[in-house]
Amino acid sequence: MNEQLSLTPTGVKAPHGARELEISWADGHKNLYPHAILRGFCPCAACQGHSGEITYQTGGDLELRSLEPVGNYALGLTWGDTHSSGIYSFRYLRKLGTLLEEHGAEGLVAMGRLGRV
Repeated sequence: MNEQLSLTPTGVKAPHGARELEISWADGHKNLYPHAILRGFCPCAACQGHSGEITYQTGGDLELRSLEPVGNYALGLTWGDTHSSGIYSFRYLRKLGTLLEEHGAEGLVAMGRLGRV
């Protein structure tokens, strides 16, 4: 797999009122991200501290209010409770998508921890 293509989104869909974010990648792959997983595994320092792992955090508003590109490497998500400090790198999102395919959302929540990407 060409890593550059696997980390380049070609489409992002986050319909108002939906509970999943969809990303299409330049290598033809597509991932669906439940909002509960994105919010629960928010990579920001306020949610995670400065440890080497990302742990699942419960709570928080799951309404995705907006998303914006951050440079050419990430998405910034703003949630219904105005939490917006998480920067989701494309590398992190691709890894999270792979883990979702392998374990499902419930499996990821049960794992409770992800290594930093």
